Amino acid sequence: MHGKHLYEYAVIRVVPVLERGEFVNAGIIVFSKRTGYLQVRMAMDASRLAAFRSDLDLEQVQGNLDSFIRIAHGVPDGGPIAHLDPAERFRWLTAVRSTAVQTSRPHSGLCGDLDATTEQLFHELVL
Repeated sequence: MHGKHLYEYAVIRVVPVLERGEFVNAGIIVFSKRTGYLQVRMAMDASRLAAFRSDLDLEQVQGNLDSFIRIAHGVPDGGPIAHLDPAERFRWLTAVRSTAVQTSRPHSGLCGDLDATTEQLFHELVL
């Protein structure tokens, strides 16, 4: 990919106890409308999540995170949302919700390499 790319990104968060509002960053989603680029990188830190709530169903949380990946990548078994175009999938994934898996508000940026930027954001904001 050559030139500069306008992109948006949001941090995927796990909120172990909704009432407390505390969260652990678990992934990043990056989208560029012009190129149709939509990527997700995920890493659930089970020990950090257990520190917030020892009885958290980690299997269910991982399943929810996996569904984010299937939808973002538009895989056939990702359900009806996965069949939408990349912009609609990004908007659905970043919609405000009150569940154990949420996203930050989208932020924007400009970069020369979307893959490298996705990796950089993932390392800075998640790992």
